[in-house]
Amino acid sequence: MTSPASNPFTPEFFRFFRELKKNNNRPWFQKNKIRYDRDVLGACLAFVEAMGPGVNRISPQLVADPRPVGGSLMRIYRDIRFSRDKSPYRTSMGIHFFHRQSERHDGAAPGFFLHLAPGGSFVASGAWMPSPPDLAKIRQAIVKGGRAWEAAKAVGLAADESALKRVPPGFDPSLGSADDLRRKNFVTMSRFTDFAVTSSDFPRRFLAECRRMQPLNRFLANAVRVAY
Repeated sequence: MTSPASNPFTPEFFRFFRELKKNNNRPWFQKNKIRYDRDVLGACLAFVEAMGPGVNRISPQLVADPRPVGGSLMRIYRDIRFSRDKSPYRTSMGIHFFHRQSERHDGAAPGFFLHLAPGGSFVASGAWMPSPPDLAKIRQAIVKGGRAWEAAKAVGLAADESALKRVPPGFDPSLGSADDLRRKNFVTMSRFTDFAVTSSDFPRRFLAECRRMQPLNRFLANAVRVAY
């Protein structure tokens, strides 16, 4: 088992995806399947397993499932049925440390999502496109939140391009939280360079960023009434 002090990600991880982007076809992938299994899939599953105890200390409601299919790891195979882009493989990897209630509160039960791609890696948390009932609960909590919402917002919210032009009906537009009420997404993120992801201290840095995001996750979990 990989310990939290060691890092399974090496420069080969990003090298594989840079080459895949130029050769996104089945013959190339099959020829390099050993590299994928070792440098990408193996590294991701080892990371999920190693981070499990640390993520559970942050919240026992979060799941780190190191199965290659149906767990925390996104599949590398793209669904191309309704896409003009027929490239069969993703050129990034996603790891989701998801909340146990995520199926009942899709998008609103907060967890952590690690996106790994050459030149574009980040960890994000919060609520992404929550259902209308959960979005209404979050907005009500913001109005009542006071210092709790200020602490949650202080972690740094990502820009929300889907935000409403006006404050939603039923809310006073003169409130100091009017801009926050127009949001449909409540997400924070931290970016990592390729060098950071492959450095020996990346597991520690990843967990530190997850802990930094905690005020937002706690606020959102309380708002939609799930344990955290």
